[in-house]
Amino acid sequence: QVQLVESGGGLVQAGGSLRLSCAASGSIFRIYTMGWYRQPPGKQRGLVATINNDGNTNYLDSVKGRFTISRDNAENTVYLQMNNLKPEDTAVYYCNIYPSNNRYWGQGTQVTVSS
Repeated sequence: QVQLVESGGGLVQAGGSLRLSCAASGSIFRIYTMGWYRQPPGKQRGLVATINNDGNTNYLDSVKGRFTISRDNAENTVYLQMNNLKPEDTAVYYCNIYPSNNRYWGQGTQVTVSS
């Protein structure tokens, strides 16, 4: 049984920072590229960042230079460091493999950025 549990969200003022964590159980973590996704209010869920097993990363253009994805294979955890947050970053953030698999969506963690 694979489970992904996101944490670390919260309410922050514009310009602030948050660090999201995604703890993975099961064997998928070390096999797959992992991704962070987000779903803003009233919008579809979309990809924010990915990281493969070699540590290569890719980012949505709007978060480049502000967000950093990383992974700790020993701890089966993937992180998303978010700096200089903007109100448009407000969303529920999820982790999943990349490409995503519907079996692995968790509850997500809410990030709210006030102006």
